[in-house]
Amino acid sequence: MPKLLVIFLTVLVDLIGFGIIIPLLPFYAELPEFSATPLQIGLLMAIYSLGQFIFSPLWGSLSDRHGRRPILLFSIGMGALSLAGFAMAKTLWMLFLARGLHGIFAANISTAQAYIADITPPDKRAMGMGMIGAAFGLGFTVGPWIGGELSTYSYTLPIWVAAGLSAINFLLALAILPESLDLSKGKPERGPKPLDPKSINYVMTMPTVGITIGLMFMVTFSFSMMTSSFALYEERLYGLGPQEIGRLMGIIGLIGVFVQGFAIDKLTKRFGEEALIRLGVPLVGLGLLGFAFAGPTETSIVFSPLGAVCAFFAVVYGFTQPSMFSMISLRSPTEAQGLVMGINHSLSALARTIAPAIALAMFGYIEPAAPFYAAAILLVFGAYIAQIATRPPNSPRPVVESA
Repeated sequence: MPKLLVIFLTVLVDLIGFGIIIPLLPFYAELPEFSATPLQIGLLMAIYSLGQFIFSPLWGSLSDRHGRRPILLFSIGMGALSLAGFAMAKTLWMLFLARGLHGIFAANISTAQAYIADITPPDKRAMGMGMIGAAFGLGFTVGPWIGGELSTYSYTLPIWVAAGLSAINFLLALAILPESLDLSKGKPERGPKPLDPKSINYVMTMPTVGITIGLMFMVTFSFSMMTSSFALYEERLYGLGPQEIGRLMGIIGLIGVFVQGFAIDKLTKRFGEEALIRLGVPLVGLGLLGFAFAGPTETSIVFSPLGAVCAFFAVVYGFTQPSMFSMISLRSPTEAQGLVMGINHSLSALARTIAPAIALAMFGYIEPAAPFYAAAILLVFGAYIAQIATRPPNSPRPVVESA
């Protein structure tokens, strides 16, 4: 479908810009002009997700009323400017400001997911959500690799490249991204307010939807504990730098592209989202535990125990995440897709807000491998929640009216 390809490219270019910064952020923040501690680096990662937590449901709800296209265009354009501000920062507080603003405007993934829900029939929903996941995976493949390679010249050069790619993304979306909602009949009736606790309660009490969103929170929290401490852990134990970190993340992204972009449609048709979630959650926990024990060899980073763990993790996470997205979408009311996806993305962003600070506090004050152990233990409980979340749903309810 041409529209699927367009939204895929839009998300892809945006995520490449985001992925460029990931492997070099801890090293950039440790430069003498910033002198960030491990805890401050964790908070720097967390403030990005704090912006997403607050604004994801807002962008999703606004897109339900005003259309997906204007929300995507505004957020992409402002995201490019915030990346430029990050590259020009001279003090630590300026890094925090630019990073927080970037998080606010990068909270548009929920709108992209709602766009996918608009244009895909139910039997193709997992494939559509898988394309979003594939854009993530490819962004995490190309982005960290570019960031790691360019970091040999300077730490700001990759950030400027990310800002430029976001600007190109804006022009791409402006030129070829059509609106997915039919607004010719006027704006829909105003539903629950996105930041109202009643709205969160409404979504979280939907049969099976709420508990699946809670499961997504647990998986995202565990994933974020790993990603926030991964670079520092590998640097501390094995002396790896941004280039090596970027290549390892490239393994995860490349395999994720294949699983989420090509294999997920066949997997869901063969086994169903529910079975993939039940199998995937405990395997994701096993993969997270593997990061605490696997290392590179003297001759290779990619073809090493650490590379094998990255590959295994990419496969199991690659079919688990889009399956959860798909099940949430399929079991949500059609007229509230933006709100549901926004709150889901917001709560996932809350997990990404809290997890880095906790993970790097554990890294600094307990031991470097502690975040991996904690993430794996959390998903032991997640495996039990997955059994409950994948039970057959009750009949969906209509959207409630705002007070």
